[in-house]
Amino acid sequence: MAKPQHRPPLPGPAFIRLLAEFADGQGTPTSPDLSDRLSQWVDWNRAVALSRALDGRVPPPPAEAVAFDAAEAAECVRVRSVLAAAIVQQPDPPKPGATDDATAIRQRVVALQRSMQANTGRLRGRLRDMLSLAGPELGRLAEVDAVMEQTLSPREQALLATVPALLAQHFERLRNAALPTHVEGESADAMPPDEGWRLRFNHAMQSVLLAELDVRFQPIEGLLAALRPR
Repeated sequence: MAKPQHRPPLPGPAFIRLLAEFADGQGTPTSPDLSDRLSQWVDWNRAVALSRALDGRVPPPPAEAVAFDAAEAAECVRVRSVLAAAIVQQPDPPKPGATDDATAIRQRVVALQRSMQANTGRLRGRLRDMLSLAGPELGRLAEVDAVMEQTLSPREQALLATVPALLAQHFERLRNAALPTHVEGESADAMPPDEGWRLRFNHAMQSVLLAELDVRFQPIEGLLAALRPR
């Protein structure tokens, strides 16, 4: 009897590991060198902009910028809690007669991703404005973060856009695997389908989106760390 093949765990953040599982383990077992990957993402125009942000004059803070305080830190916590609550909210069960397919899954994931992107982008911009008031060194950090967001955001969004399709495919695999297998001589009514697959899928979808939320909040956590008094 052949022994089952066990894939070694994929190294890296939880978000990447979860997506690799949904892609039938097609992720590469080793990550490319970071400098090589960044060289593919950053063209020479962006590299020049980043160099200027590191070495050049710090631009003045925006006129509408306000100083960082505990209320802003609390707002970041509140927004993250609201986004996480929306992710773990159980979707409504399909209505009788409604088509139960992966389209609704894709639409739900896209809506949650758009909400995450809009809210984290707003927080990140506000924190940068506050950082620009905290002195030239922190102002330079704010400028570097702005350039990095402009540089990496298009590729990041293109990669995150694959998540709805991966989750929809996982939904269909679980649903198809739960369909009863007809045995000759037995009535199909005697073989109830496995109803636990939907709960397993909802848990998997929540795990992926919460991991994505962690990824989207990493720059915000970095800016918060720079703004907090030492």
